[in-house]
Amino acid sequence: MSPEPQAGLSQEEAMDIEEKIESSDSDFEYDLKAPELFNQTDLNDFIRDLGLSKSASEILASRLKERNLVTKETRISYYRTRERNHLKYFAEEDNFVFCKDIPGLMAAMRLKNYASNEWRLFIDSSKRSLKCVLLHNGNKLGSLPIAHSTKAKEEYTTIALILDKIKYEEHKWLICVDLKMVNFLLGQQGGYTKYPCFLCLWDSRAKSQHWTKRDWPPRVALVPGEKNVINPLLVSRNRIILPPLHIKLGLIKQFVKGLDKSGNCFLFLSKKFPKLSAEKIKAGIFDGPQIRSLIKDPNFTDTMTKIDKKAWNEFVWLVHNFLGNKKSMDFSHHVEELMCQFQKLGCNMSIKLHFLHNHLDYFPSNLGDLSEEQGERFHQDLRTMEERYQGHWNAHMMADYCWSIQNSPQPSASARKSTKRKRSAGVVKKTTKNDVISAAPTTPVAAPAQFGLPLRTHDSRP
Repeated sequence: MSPEPQAGLSQEEAMDIEEKIESSDSDFEYDLKAPELFNQTDLNDFIRDLGLSKSASEILASRLKERNLVTKETRISYYRTRERNHLKYFAEEDNFVFCKDIPGLMAAMRLKNYASNEWRLFIDSSKRSLKCVLLHNGNKLGSLPIAHSTKAKEEYTTIALILDKIKYEEHKWLICVDLKMVNFLLGQQGGYTKYPCFLCLWDSRAKSQHWTKRDWPPRVALVPGEKNVINPLLVSRNRIILPPLHIKLGLIKQFVKGLDKSGNCFLFLSKKFPKLSAEKIKAGIFDGPQIRSLIKDPNFTDTMTKIDKKAWNEFVWLVHNFLGNKKSMDFSHHVEELMCQFQKLGCNMSIKLHFLHNHLDYFPSNLGDLSEEQGERFHQDLRTMEERYQGHWNAHMMADYCWSIQNSPQPSASARKSTKRKRSAGVVKKTTKNDVISAAPTTPVAAPAQFGLPLRTHDSRP
């Protein structure tokens, strides 16, 4: 009896498939070939994927060699000084470790077509250190550290020194930092000042005019001694990008401050984040993952009043359609609606709300491509390296980090996937019709070649 043809197949095609299935077991041969050995390039990629330290890398390589799983040319001792090729690009002066030859480092990382307009500078400090990082515009490549210090303080003189060390005037990258760092870069006074905006003379203390007035006088120049400017400019203000992540954090902060502290919505926040202190919740201090968790939680909106829900929905819309990778055509309408709802909620006009209210045209077309969020993630990436080099935060640590994110000069043999059907010895798998029908080779997508081989990004590393 002839087989019934499947949908979309003729009877002859169905019979041909049946013949292939019946003959698949008869011509099966066990794959008893010798294992494919790791060469130096393969092993380097494997160790980078695992995120191993120098000592752990050497132990792994040694164990593989004991079992004859590496080629004769593979050197185990290589990992003791694996950072040596990048070490010459870093120097140590004035409590800073910094890159003294950025084009050279880029070439060593196999990014031969370096152009400064394709990168942006991120400067920030954590509890342990102050860091300067180059972020790729579009975030297709990993973050590249160019300065680090565990002793320098986050202040005007320090920022001026590090900009000189990394030769900012030669590169003139765009800069995406938080607003505190913007004050240092533009010589403005920090804290609650009368004229905090670097684009106009917005009076932060004229609260009665905040929601109604838009025609604030433009700030023609930032002159030391005038309008809360206390130091000379370190960079041109047209190189400053407004930070979308910190604006997002500022919006959620004002939203929470406007909530009824005895209402269900505020109580929900306390229950959802029990590890956060009551002071932080009252101040509306949340991070990116916590905000994403609230956006995804349908129970959060169920606790809101009508005014709360309208304000929250506009905030969520802006997060998805303006402050990220997508910029909707009607974003200005939703910004206006957000301002209206925040005003009804009783929120104060902060400097971050002011940028949305008065300087909407200053934002770039794609905030996701130029966000400082990648720089914030870099803090987490470098933390592991700082823990490995405890007490020895020097040029070797920076060079080792660069080694850990560098890709191999060519795809390793172990990374290639074969389309040939294989079976392990002693294991027989019955082939079905669906296996034969769906057995089609896939075409790999080539990596972007604009900057040479891409660095390992944050998301690709464990």
